[in-house]
Amino acid sequence: MKKNLLSILILSLLVINIIMTAIMLFSVVGTNRKTAAIVTDIAGILSLEMADASGNANAVSMEATEAYTLSGLTITAKRAEGDTKDSYCIVDITLSINKEHEDYAKYGGEAMAGYADHVKSEIISVITQYTVDEIKLSQDAICQEILKRIQQKFGSDVIFDVSISNIMYG
Repeated sequence: MKKNLLSILILSLLVINIIMTAIMLFSVVGTNRKTAAIVTDIAGILSLEMADASGNANAVSMEATEAYTLSGLTITAKRAEGDTKDSYCIVDITLSINKEHEDYAKYGGEAMAGYADHVKSEIISVITQYTVDEIKLSQDAICQEILKRIQQKFGSDVIFDVSISNIMYG
């Protein structure tokens, strides 16, 4: 009789264990799906940000890239709080132009010299919004803002990258 009672007790614990495992399985699977969906969304957002940060620069080969440099632009920076004197920066700006773009004939090569004043205007309007310290810390953001404005001005993405070099502050 004791063996039967012990067998019934073991059988009932086994059934309870199976039921508890099934309940845990369903609750964990649902949570795991939600977590996987969140991770997928975050990964998608990060890859979009990476694509935005790199722009179209990766899509254009070096053979298809023409560099147009505006040298020695002297620009007055925004005054920092408490400054009484103007701060200046002298920069060289290089525009990367896609030679294989459909608008290259209109804006690239020798034609870009005719648009230099328009480009300089956009560069100056962006850089004057920043203090010297902000320029030092956020050159990439400034380049992206200049690129965005130039592309809007031209109505084309024939210019796909902007870079700042030889920057001096005073």
